[in-house]
Amino acid sequence: MSRRGIHDVAIVGAGMVGAALALALARAGFDVAMIESRAPAPWRSEGEVDLRVVALAASSIALFERLDVWKTIRAARACAYRHMRVWDALAPGELHFDAADEGAAALGYIVENRLIQHVLWQALQNDARIALHCPAKVAATEVDGERRTLQLADGSRVAARLIVAADGGDSVLRALLGIATHDRDYAQRAIVAHVTTERAHEDTAWQRFLPGATLAFLPLADGRSSIVWSAPNAEAERLAALDDAVFRDELSAAADFRLGRIVATTPRAAFPLRMKLAERYVAPRFALIGDAAHVVHPLAGQGVNLGLRDVDELCAALSAACDAKRDFASAAVLRRYERRRRSENAIATHSFDAIQRVFGSVVIPVAAMRGAGLSLVDRIGPLKRMFARHAAGR
Repeated sequence: MSRRGIHDVAIVGAGMVGAALALALARAGFDVAMIESRAPAPWRSEGEVDLRVVALAASSIALFERLDVWKTIRAARACAYRHMRVWDALAPGELHFDAADEGAAALGYIVENRLIQHVLWQALQNDARIALHCPAKVAATEVDGERRTLQLADGSRVAARLIVAADGGDSVLRALLGIATHDRDYAQRAIVAHVTTERAHEDTAWQRFLPGATLAFLPLADGRSSIVWSAPNAEAERLAALDDAVFRDELSAAADFRLGRIVATTPRAAFPLRMKLAERYVAPRFALIGDAAHVVHPLAGQGVNLGLRDVDELCAALSAACDAKRDFASAAVLRRYERRRRSENAIATHSFDAIQRVFGSVVIPVAAMRGAGLSLVDRIGPLKRMFARHAAGR
């Protein structure tokens, strides 16, 4: 611990984004405290594949490589996707991305949430520069000059020059600081399951826009596909209640039989969809990252990737200030982080929201326009490459 028992940085929330930030800062020479309410569920290779998966972009993989965790994640159970196909149920037109067009081996990787969290948690436990407080919950916070203090539920206190909230979309710390958010409830739920299909997934991420809904098939390392079927609440409840045989038939048709029929499915789970964007990311000796700062619609699969880009930017800003012998937790340094990340995240959040509105429309003229738009982007090389590079975080 640094002078007078004060950490450099204390991070609340050891999910993917918070844990990655702790490791990145520790490797940059910062003294870090991590506060987490409970340890993540263990991951085992012989266990069932986690229903929650993420599509890691190139920028996220590069970060994990720098943290020396990517080889472990990839070797355990990760599936590269080399193609992406997007099409519309109400209009002709298709968009196809190919990693080879970018001179890359893959567009990204589909990885289980639990696997990533497990590997990061192991790395946290093995890093002597990180003081891990778990289980621990934050009850209050106050700032005093050059430090901010967290009061934990058990009565203990953790002080640091900077506190970072990585405690999710319902961030307790964000609420304690009185930071408001712009919210939208999509009145939709995402149905998730893993399915076996007649045809191979071809290392391809498939996405079809349906009337009022979106369906994605993401390739898994064991040959199955992870499905994310976003639909209005009433329809999602109906889908969740179907018996397996009827669900497989409806899912096969919804996917346009691109992978043949669905021959097997795991039990389904569902979660609500919403948009949330914090009005500001910083306060005295305080910063938001990840879902605590922004929650986006999952149709583009960019939520975690945006959070990990927050990690890159915040770590770079703090390190640059240290190298210049300046106060890394000063308002000026934190505002620089906020300007860079809130701008990109706001654009991404509202862009995904606009896509959801346009592609969720059942109005035929709108459907015709979006189908033509997919075809147009697919034919214009520079525009297509721009979309591909943005999705990859390049």
